[in-house]
Amino acid sequence: MMLEIDNLQVSYGAVRAVKGITLAVDQGQIVTLIGANGAGKSSTLRAISGITKASGGHIRFDGRDITALPAHAIVALGISQAPEGRMIFANLTARENLAMGAYLRRDAAEIDKDIDYVFAMFPKLKERIDQPGGKLSGGEQQMLAIARALLARPRLLLLDEPSLGIAPILVRTIFEKIVEINRELGTTILLVEQNARMALSVAQYAYVLETGTVRLHGPAAEIAVNDDIRRAYLGEH
Repeated sequence: MMLEIDNLQVSYGAVRAVKGITLAVDQGQIVTLIGANGAGKSSTLRAISGITKASGGHIRFDGRDITALPAHAIVALGISQAPEGRMIFANLTARENLAMGAYLRRDAAEIDKDIDYVFAMFPKLKERIDQPGGKLSGGEQQMLAIARALLARPRLLLLDEPSLGIAPILVRTIFEKIVEINRELGTTILLVEQNARMALSVAQYAYVLETGTVRLHGPAAEIAVNDDIRRAYLGEH
């Protein structure tokens, strides 16, 4: 078990965004968290990556408790995140954004190889490499956010709403690349996604979150045919 979360709680002042979530991610899997806005999905990812401090519970990575570690130490252990809204450095070029992803690394030749790999995966980025991040389209920024996260060489990649705000034609491409990263690099992926249908189509396992708790979990294929889930999240009746 690569990632284990036990009774995680996250609060913002008096607001309890996560009320006791327990979940696990096996090495090599794509696991998705689905649910409505405010279900606690993004807060869970932010707690894992150390951006938001947990107010209760434990997060373990490879058996090590990382609950209280600062974000940079969590990146150094092998966890990186492509955050909701992409959070590209708008005034830095695409090349400089990628360099920020490799900030903790010192293996220059291997970094160059990884940049070549993400260019092969996202050819548009190579075309835009010297343009400021803020000048890229939404889809190109999402590609850059994922590529930047990959430059940290994570063993666990956290993806927060990768389809948000990008053209529908690019959504399928982004999800194809998520599967490719998992298969080719062996990177374990924890995916938060509003597009439940797409998320369930690429994941092996799924957790359904409601108001800061786990309502349901199981193999993604089973969750996808659950009548309640189909009505609530897939728009089927």
